[in-house]
Amino acid sequence: MAEVIKMPRLSDTMEEGVVSQWLKKVGDKVSEGDILAEIETDKATMEFESFYDGTLLHIAIEEGVTADVDSLLCIIGDEGEDISQHLNQTEDEPKQLDLVDQINEQEESVSLEPVLISSEEQKSENTQDELAPTVQQNDIDFSKVEYITMPRLSDTMEEGTISTWLKKVGDEVKEGDILAEIETDKATMEFESFHDGKLIHIGVNEGETVNVDELIAIISSVDIDAEQALANYNSEPAAPDAKENTLSDTPTEIVDETESVEPDLNISDKRVFASPLAKKIAAEKNIDLSTISGSGDNGRIIKSDLDNVDSTPINEPTSDEDTENTAQTITPTIKPSANITKSESFDEIDNNSMRKAIAKRLSQSKFSAPHYYLSVEFSMDNAIAFREQYNSIPNTKISFNDIVIKACAIALREHPKVNSQWSDDKTRLNHHIHIGVAVGVEDGLVVPVIKFADSESLHSINSMVRDFAVRAKSKKLRPDEIEGSTFTISNLGMFGINEFTSIINQPNSAILSVGSIRKKPVVIDDKITIGNTMKLTLACDHRTIDGVTGSLFLQTLKGYLENPVTILV
Repeated sequence: MAEVIKMPRLSDTMEEGVVSQWLKKVGDKVSEGDILAEIETDKATMEFESFYDGTLLHIAIEEGVTADVDSLLCIIGDEGEDISQHLNQTEDEPKQLDLVDQINEQEESVSLEPVLISSEEQKSENTQDELAPTVQQNDIDFSKVEYITMPRLSDTMEEGTISTWLKKVGDEVKEGDILAEIETDKATMEFESFHDGKLIHIGVNEGETVNVDELIAIISSVDIDAEQALANYNSEPAAPDAKENTLSDTPTEIVDETESVEPDLNISDKRVFASPLAKKIAAEKNIDLSTISGSGDNGRIIKSDLDNVDSTPINEPTSDEDTENTAQTITPTIKPSANITKSESFDEIDNNSMRKAIAKRLSQSKFSAPHYYLSVEFSMDNAIAFREQYNSIPNTKISFNDIVIKACAIALREHPKVNSQWSDDKTRLNHHIHIGVAVGVEDGLVVPVIKFADSESLHSINSMVRDFAVRAKSKKLRPDEIEGSTFTISNLGMFGINEFTSIINQPNSAILSVGSIRKKPVVIDDKITIGNTMKLTLACDHRTIDGVTGSLFLQTLKGYLENPVTILV
């Protein structure tokens, strides 16, 4: 029986996806677990594997094409199987309101569950077509059929992406079993089953992104076909609306739909198979993937294959000859002419989901909270000496950022208004101190949270920040690790940034921007000497923090940073 595969929701903010590369073509044999395609979301490019055995009969979305979540992606079935009813079913779905004008009245009268009847019956105008599915389902106890929808895994989550399915269709599932790993705009977390039964349907493929509350799977404790369960789900008036599907206009030409495959964007013209991460690393390090032997499935190149490969940063030649060759490669030869035509050009890059989420939330913060900024400059001489002495302890290492986090946490105890959150009716003064630490990742940033930071030691703060940074870049942070902050710190000092301002991470009332430590002439006891200073800027929400309140907090923070031994007391 043919299986209809739709564009999956691969992150909580994903609304559309791009097929960056098909690894199978129409007519290929497909086994469960084979990688069908690489799908690019707003956050990452992920491999999408098949959960079915059969032949790839139809590809609806070509490489490089953007399509909404739940759009028809492809169809897998038996070789030579008639799939016209599945294409018609996609066209007849009532969720696609914008396609009404393209569907004639005769098609609208066809049963919404064509998979339960033959294609000949579907083409008939017999009125029994509409009654047949209902009759067949009268004896089924649908109370024992559980429809699993995309869960809301964080307070800001609007959509989620299935990173990995840990169960496949046909598997028995027990309450508490892990069904899948779901990627949100902030982290990837395990999603467990709350029901016993057999997994009879998976509606979202790995790498696909769907909105919260959209159907992702069906578990049943009674003997029932997936088609019958879906027919019952689609017939329910409360069923969640799906996004517009992208349909193939010419299903009769499906054999040729993917015969022409775009070449990989590698240095060599040779066709290679590599994971998205491996491609990214190769592009950054100027590695020719055609010279690498892959250790992954079917010779696929993965990250570990590039770990020991010598590389040269792109656009940084190692010799004068390389410089000349590079210049010849990227600079067109133009013959001297009195009439040289100048033209404007540009590149357009699609905004991914993480960028869209950042744009939405920071715009809301900037335009809703009245920001103002307080900048100060502290002496860091004592902090430098303190860190050197602290790091002399065996197996102990802390950074200046750790010292700032700890000092802020203690200072917030004395200034609860800075540790507050605004709402329309009341202001919340938090007694607990949860400090969010901004961590840069590819295409954006996340803010993992150090809970009860004032009670943590410098060493434990260092360990947590390091762990958060590593897992943030691999999108392995849990939702509870990126929620609940009451104050935020953003540190760009390690990049040589002397001073900057940040946008408040709502619902917090303030965020501290930390610059670099600089050696400069300073006046001490009316004498000019060389000292080490650091600039900090506090962005405040004027609805909760007045200028005096923010200034007093910075004075307290100054005392702890300029005499860091006091944070240990």
